[in-house]
Amino acid sequence: MTTTFSYNHLFAFTESVFRGIGCPEDDATLATEVLLSADLRGIDSHGVARLTGYVRLWEAGRINATPRVGIVHETPSTAVVDGDGGLGLVVAPKAMAIALEKARLVGTGWVSVKNSNHFGIAGYHAMKALAHDMIGIAMTNASPLVAPTNSLDRLLGTNPIAVAIPAGDQPDFVADFATTTAANGKLEIAQRKQKPLPEGWVQNADGSGSTDANAVKNGGALLPLGGETGSHKGYCLGSVVDIFSAVLSGANYGPWVPPFVAFLQPPADPVGQGLGHFFGAMRVDAFRPADEFKAHMDNWITTFRNAKAVPGQQVLVPGDPEREMAAVRLLDGIPLLDPVLKDLESVGAKFGLKL
Repeated sequence: MTTTFSYNHLFAFTESVFRGIGCPEDDATLATEVLLSADLRGIDSHGVARLTGYVRLWEAGRINATPRVGIVHETPSTAVVDGDGGLGLVVAPKAMAIALEKARLVGTGWVSVKNSNHFGIAGYHAMKALAHDMIGIAMTNASPLVAPTNSLDRLLGTNPIAVAIPAGDQPDFVADFATTTAANGKLEIAQRKQKPLPEGWVQNADGSGSTDANAVKNGGALLPLGGETGSHKGYCLGSVVDIFSAVLSGANYGPWVPPFVAFLQPPADPVGQGLGHFFGAMRVDAFRPADEFKAHMDNWITTFRNAKAVPGQQVLVPGDPEREMAAVRLLDGIPLLDPVLKDLESVGAKFGLKL
């Protein structure tokens, strides 16, 4: 069963919760905008369903509600940002803003972040470049729930990559995907719905395939993108994200990444600080005139969207489903599954709030 709420209703509630944990007003508003962007775009696994997780991390003393986010090293086109243990929902947009400003000044900007936490959907951050006629890139490492190809050990996160590219008359190109067959949040949705998983998403603790939505909880692992014959490609992509986000910045990497769930303690022997992110911004006119580029992007998008489709199917351009979902949910509201609703009602009660 689901209950539908308007975007504005959920925004006010979520913002109040972030204020309740001590976030300054601007940070609470920013964190809410980032979090709800996932629900609007149909990525329910990373939206308000995660709000209770952030609150539990704060209660466990693992999130700083009033961080002093700042640059600790930089060149004209690069920077390392220390998130001071803050919400990734706040740290990441501030780091992306630094990348955008550097790109404005010198053509490109590259920012690696340490000492942060889960930053919501990667696509939100990459898309911040679009309004400036820039290409945006966003990556982050995550809780180690993924077994590299041929491994039983969980050494990587779902480690998403997002790339946003501006177009002219056509909707912008926005690719946002985990480097695993499925994001961990999709397992959580399957658990709430009490449904099995498709084959190829997870393995059991002994390495055998499984369709059990609780396999990872029971010692199994998520699998890299690519399936039986191509998982080495997803493994490589996830590794690149981990290195760019953490080895480059000084954050924790591999099995040392602190878990998102508060009931699991971070490793006792950290190799860095917090979670890591990586952001890039490239001014289009650093390569060719922006209008010329966007006209050709329109042609590219139109060509792919008009490709002859398999009978009964439709050829999509990255970003199409999310954009269409956002338009619907702004009008019709955002549906919440009953387990999510109960979680939100519980967390609201902690701060005297009613959903």
